[in-house]
Amino acid sequence: MQYQLYALYADAMFAVCLRLLKKKEDAEDVLQESFIDAFKHLKTFKFDSSFGYWLKRIVIHKSINHLNLKSIPMVDVDPQNTWVQEEEDHYFSSVTVDQVKTGMNALPVGYRTIMSLYLFEGYDHVEIGEILNISTSTSKSQYHRAKKRLLHQLSDI
Repeated sequence: MQYQLYALYADAMFAVCLRLLKKKEDAEDVLQESFIDAFKHLKTFKFDSSFGYWLKRIVIHKSINHLNLKSIPMVDVDPQNTWVQEEEDHYFSSVTVDQVKTGMNALPVGYRTIMSLYLFEGYDHVEIGEILNISTSTSKSQYHRAKKRLLHQLSDI
């Protein structure tokens, strides 16, 4: 059964690790640790969500622990400054996926993590706040700062 679960979820979970960690070797290590933890605690899985969702939460937590995000300062800012301009949204629609990936990889770890959780993993800011132990407003402001920085990086390409 473990092999079947691994075969079913490994590729998707590796992609999550790689988006958060950037380095293939780190992603492979965290993926392995995540599956070991999941299999070790399989008896505690309550079936109130899908196994994939449960495993993804483990993968994200392991990735964040690997990055030692607790040492990365995230500062609350005025929520009024979190609005994104429409020009930015329009600009993002005209760049390639590879350009966005390159720009995201150049972001600081905290920004990259929040953007990945929000854009690629589908978490909202309340969930991101819970995962990272930050406030919802911090998640929103860090996301918008990351988006602005990414826009600036993409304009240099």
